[in-house]
Amino acid sequence: EEMKHDMSKMAMGAQSPATAGYEAAMKKMHKDMAIKYTGNADVDFVRGMIPHHQGAIDMAKVVIANGKDPEIRKLAEGVVKAQEAEIKQMQDWLAKHPAK
Repeated sequence: EEMKHDMSKMAMGAQSPATAGYEAAMKKMHKDMAIKYTGNADVDFVRGMIPHHQGAIDMAKVVIANGKDPEIRKLAEGVVKAQEAEIKQMQDWLAKHPAK
């Protein structure tokens, strides 16, 4: 196990484009999910889920650009389509239900 840990440290120097993409997407998603809570469960859920869904879209685009497996690429394309539609739905809802 110790050797495995050392190997992972070495691999970080030669980061693949996919790994860099995933790390950037995760960093952005976590930063954007750090919202100030309003106390309104519905509003807070939607405000947190929008960046969460955007993170899923960003990660799906990484595998679309770098992945090899056709099944996973197709899955990722479906994730993009579904999550974009849900983001729009949440943004529309949020516009009608501003935090008080």
